[in-house]
Amino acid sequence: MRQQLLERFSWVGLLLWLLRIAVLVLILWGSINTLASARYTTDNWVTLVLTGLAQGSIYALIALGYSLVYGILLMINFAHGEVFMAGAFTAFFLADSFAKSGFLDRQPFLAIILLLVVSMLMSTIIAVLLERIAYRPLRNAPRLIPLITAIGASFFLQYTFRGLYGSGFKAYPTVKALQGDVGLMGFELPMVQVVVFLAALVMMAGLYWFVEKTKTGKSMRAVSEDKEIAALMGIDVNRVIVTTFAIGGLLAGAAGVFRGLYQPQGIFFQMGFVPGLKAFTAAVLGGIGNIPGAMLGGLFLGVFESLGPNLILEGLGIPGANQLKDAIAIVLLVLVLIFRPQGILGERLAGGEKA
Repeated sequence: MRQQLLERFSWVGLLLWLLRIAVLVLILWGSINTLASARYTTDNWVTLVLTGLAQGSIYALIALGYSLVYGILLMINFAHGEVFMAGAFTAFFLADSFAKSGFLDRQPFLAIILLLVVSMLMSTIIAVLLERIAYRPLRNAPRLIPLITAIGASFFLQYTFRGLYGSGFKAYPTVKALQGDVGLMGFELPMVQVVVFLAALVMMAGLYWFVEKTKTGKSMRAVSEDKEIAALMGIDVNRVIVTTFAIGGLLAGAAGVFRGLYQPQGIFFQMGFVPGLKAFTAAVLGGIGNIPGAMLGGLFLGVFESLGPNLILEGLGIPGANQLKDAIAIVLLVLVLIFRPQGILGERLAGGEKA
C-alpha cells in the first residue's frame, strides 16, 4: 500500500492542490472582508448580478459559435470575434439612420428587429465565407494550420472593416423605450439589461431545441461524433458544417446588437477582440464543444466579472479593483485550464478525445 501511494505521488499534483487551496483562501478572505464591511446594500448586489447576467448572455451567444465549430471540426475559430464585430458595426449605421429619422423612437420594437436582421445577416455571410474560403481547403491539414489561418483571418477582417467603415469609434443611439427601470420582486432593475438577458435566453433556448429536436440538429450531432460514418449514412457533411458556421454567425450578429443596446459606446473595428477572448473563456469554462456548457459558462463569466472586483478584489485591498475587470476573464481561463481543463459540463475522457 505504501509503495502504491509513493508511486501515485506527484510533486506537480501537490503543487496544484496547494494552488487550489491558495486560490480558495483568497476568494473567501476577500469575500468575507467585503461582506463584513457592509459597503454594499442588497440592491447593489442584485444590480451587479443582473449586470453580470446581461453581459454574460452576450458572452454566451458568442461562445456558442466557438463551441459549435469546435464540436464539428475540432478547431478554434479565433476569427469569430470579428464575425461579432462585423454585425455590430454594420448595424450601427442603420441604427444611426433610424435615430436621425425618428423611426427608432416611433417604432422601437420594429427598429430593433430590423437591426437584428441586418446584423445577423452580415455576421452569417462573414462566417460562411470564412468557412468556404479559409477553412474548407485546410480541413484535412494538421490542426495548427487552421488555427494560424483563423488568426490571420481575424486580422484580415479587422482591417478590411477599418477600410470600409473607418477607424473612429461609434456609439449606438439611445433607445428611449429601453430607458428607465422595471420592478421585479421588489427591486428596480434597468429595463435594457432585462430585455437583453431575456432575449438572449430565448435565443439560447431556441438553439438548444434546434440541435436536440430537429433533423438538421441531429445531423450536426452525428457529424460531431464521426464525419466518415455520418457521410456513409447519407448526411451531407459539407452542408452541416456550413449550417454550423451560419448558426454561429446568426448568434454572434444578435450579440452585436445586444452589445450596442446594452453598452452603446465602443463600436469600432477592433471591438471583437476582447469579447471574443472572453467568449472563448466562457466556452472553455463550460466545456468546449458543449452547447449547454457554453451557455452556462457565458453567464457564469459575466456574473463573476461583475461581482469579482467588488466582492473579492476590494476585500483583498487591491486598488482600482474595477479596472481589473477584463483581467478576471484571463485569470479565470488560466485557472480552468489548470484545475478543470474539460470545463464545468465537459467529460473527462482519455487522452486525445474531445471533452
